[in-house]
Amino acid sequence: MKIGIVGLGFVGLSFAAVLGSKGYSVIGVDTDKAKISKIRKGKAPFHEPKLDDTLQKALRNGLQITADLHPVVDQCDFIFITVGTPQREDGSIDLSMIKQVATKIGKFLAKTKSVPTIVVKSTVVPETTMKIVLPILEKESKKKTGSGFGLVANPEFLRETNAINDTISPHVVVIGGFDDRFMKRLGQFYAKFHKNIPIIMTNPQTAEMIKYANNSFLATKISFINQIAKICEAIPGANVDDIAKTIGMDPRIGSLFLSAGPGYGGSCLPKDVKAIIDFSTRYGVSSPLLSAVESINREQLLGMISVIKKKIGSLKGKTVTVLGLAFKPDTDDVRDSVSIKMIELLLKNKAIVVAHDPKAVENTRAIFNSRIRYAQSTRDALRGSYCAIIMTAWKQYADLGDSDFKLMKKRIVVDSRRLLAKKNLASDYYALGIGIRHSNHPKN
Repeated sequence: MKIGIVGLGFVGLSFAAVLGSKGYSVIGVDTDKAKISKIRKGKAPFHEPKLDDTLQKALRNGLQITADLHPVVDQCDFIFITVGTPQREDGSIDLSMIKQVATKIGKFLAKTKSVPTIVVKSTVVPETTMKIVLPILEKESKKKTGSGFGLVANPEFLRETNAINDTISPHVVVIGGFDDRFMKRLGQFYAKFHKNIPIIMTNPQTAEMIKYANNSFLATKISFINQIAKICEAIPGANVDDIAKTIGMDPRIGSLFLSAGPGYGGSCLPKDVKAIIDFSTRYGVSSPLLSAVESINREQLLGMISVIKKKIGSLKGKTVTVLGLAFKPDTDDVRDSVSIKMIELLLKNKAIVVAHDPKAVENTRAIFNSRIRYAQSTRDALRGSYCAIIMTAWKQYADLGDSDFKLMKKRIVVDSRRLLAKKNLASDYYALGIGIRHSNHPKN
């Protein structure tokens, strides 16, 4: 059995590396030559724990990395499409890369006797597989699905910073296709690869919708606990962490995604919530709940800016430190990071921004260039600052104390993750979601 993976981003490269490390014969395809060169050397083009080691093992086992799609179509039993579906300004997703890949695969299919199973693993809105990918493949190949090739939707549920474990042991596998040999073949592949993991067999449009329902629900949990956090701030003594811990013990609720913070971010949740709202609107279905989820998420940052202004007045010309740029710890991903949006709001208010992050500085530099300053250490980031905003829950920020904050011009600390809530800081300290706000105003 040979497997082709088209698109070596977060999903595709993680999948290729894991399969290759397990001894499967894999060909990975991407059009980015710089990325290909880096991957061939055993180095992922982004930070993801365990990925480099897994990739290096896969390369030793014979993983091929190429820009040529032809051998994939000609030789592979399964062809997984894992290219990106970026978000447009109106909230809809851009399917141009999916269309380009489907067109190329179709053209090569017309010239081969191979009968592969083509698997759409990219995140796409419902009916994309049937109404966009299928017609392109049949037109370009002059073959029919079910005889000349198989077509299946197979969404992924990877978490950044845990991609390798999630690829090896997902909570579920979803396969959406026709009741034919191709769908059964993919089911058999996953049953062997993921022993004792539930496999859901359904149609393509339901499989596609499952992904959006999954991520929209997770976003809803985050916005819910952020709304509770806002209420807690108005109640002296109330603590959102104690509330989240307790309600999370209810098996009907569960503890995951109940950590209040500055809002959800990353490459999936913001994009997927916007996409399903846009999709439902186009079908004449309103989504007031999801619209509220998105609205609450936006309001988190505006509320934090309001707090900062109350503490230091106008932000114009004042140095503000942003600690944490990645959307979560242990990644360098700043796509749709709330930290990036916070910086944009600070700049809009004419603040001087100093940023620090253990991994994500270079990706942030690509966005802001010289519009902000980048610190190599937390102490450098805090020196001379009027306000420090803890945005990402990196472990090193939990170790900050008075000796660090004494370097500031004004010791004002806004902690969106409550990392320092149990410390008796000699600072004007605000913790998101905690009703008692510490106000030990130091002499500066």
